[in-house]
Amino acid sequence: MNISKYTISIVLVVAIVLVVNILSEQLYFRLDLTEQNQYTLSKATKEIVRDLDEPITVKAYFSKDLPAQLIKTKNDFREMLVEFGRLSGQMIVYEFISPNENEEIEREAMQSGIQPVMINVREKDQMVQQRAYMGAVLSLGVRQEIIPVVQPGLAMEYTLSTSIKKLSVLDKPVIGILQGHGEAGLNELMQVNQEMSILYRIENVTITDSTYVPSYITTLAIVRPSDTIPDLVFMQLDAFLSRGGRIFIAMNRVSGDLQNGYGAALYTGLESWLQGKGLIINENFLVDANCVSATMQQQVGNAIQISSISIPHVPRINKFADHAVTSGLEEVIFQFASTMDFMGDSAISYTPLLFSSEKSGTQPAPQYFNFTKQWTEADFPMQSLVLGAVLEGKLSGITPDNGNIHSKMVVLADGDFAIGSGQQQINPDNVSLMVNSIDWLSDDTGLIALRTKGVSSRPIKQMEDGTRSIIKWLNFLLPILLVLIYGFIRFQYRKNQRIIRMEADFS
Repeated sequence: MNISKYTISIVLVVAIVLVVNILSEQLYFRLDLTEQNQYTLSKATKEIVRDLDEPITVKAYFSKDLPAQLIKTKNDFREMLVEFGRLSGQMIVYEFISPNENEEIEREAMQSGIQPVMINVREKDQMVQQRAYMGAVLSLGVRQEIIPVVQPGLAMEYTLSTSIKKLSVLDKPVIGILQGHGEAGLNELMQVNQEMSILYRIENVTITDSTYVPSYITTLAIVRPSDTIPDLVFMQLDAFLSRGGRIFIAMNRVSGDLQNGYGAALYTGLESWLQGKGLIINENFLVDANCVSATMQQQVGNAIQISSISIPHVPRINKFADHAVTSGLEEVIFQFASTMDFMGDSAISYTPLLFSSEKSGTQPAPQYFNFTKQWTEADFPMQSLVLGAVLEGKLSGITPDNGNIHSKMVVLADGDFAIGSGQQQINPDNVSLMVNSIDWLSDDTGLIALRTKGVSSRPIKQMEDGTRSIIKWLNFLLPILLVLIYGFIRFQYRKNQRIIRMEADFS
């Protein structure tokens, strides 16, 4: 009888385990306690994968013998693909391949655009370098998207989602880039162009007496014009706004030259056109205590002294409004930026987006830059100066009889923030700021939150010397104080115990 009960108990336990496993395949949940929900797929991703009409094949080329930190990257990528496949109804299929084991597979990976990376591996108590593959090829029919390297800390969800979006979306909206007045071209906006090409087709737009903004363009970008813009262009821009067009403007009200140490005002006509809509771009240079630093060589006697200097004219922007355009941004770097003010009426909605730090100020143009100047707090008497804003409403100024539909503009008072030269990589958040702006203006905000979803930078906050000293001594003395307090309490406790025992023996 006891054996029978024992057998029944085992059978019941096995049955419960089987049922739990079967149910867990269909009904399960997981908790994501990370700050930005790193392991929770966003609404935008779910919509992208659920809308797939054709299956996408993912070939993940990962070497087998990877160091521990890279194995985690491989496992995270695999788990992401599992989740994508489940949400898509198995419209995303994948396989993991190790190219190092077969020369033909290795050649196939390299021909597909997956390049090996050199990693350090410990063998027999010494570090050696070996080639490793950590990339993927996504295929939909004859079309392909390549992820050359899945880097540790990479925003995997954004990378996969955008690659799938590129493959699945054929009829992309068109974004116009105004040309003809010294504006930046696509060759200077390579990183921005790469990001925007995920959702949009980019097209240069030139406005003349006989041409205007094409009707199929809903968003027009004007980036760093340096020449005077004719009045007929502004008439066409107003006509574009009157039919609901959206405009992104990144402009320089002043220009500066760090090498020559001189800056002056810049006039293109944009400043007057924007002033007519109530937005004033001030003719000044922002200076900010929160800025980048650079090394400078100085001749001291017969020796060359290298020192680090702060450049307040190149501020680090860390203060943003709670808006889709600035979603997820941590630090944008401007150069020779100007401040702005709004003096318009209530017919136009004005929303500031970017602000200077709590220690900032302005300098009038023209200006000679003194890089050896010893900056003090007196040079930064202002705070939270506006450097970028959104305008919404009937912006064209055209009478209602001719049309004046609600429209939107994003205006940033630095025209160079998203421009790179040659192989120079610009600050990632600078790219995200412009692409987020285009997304918001184009009413396509799905990927904004994903674009900045990744490993966050958490620099140590700047502190006063007094505060830093207090924290240092507190870290040193507090553990000692806690040990002394514990020892005193334990001494008193034992002393009281001895007194109680002595009194009991005495009685």
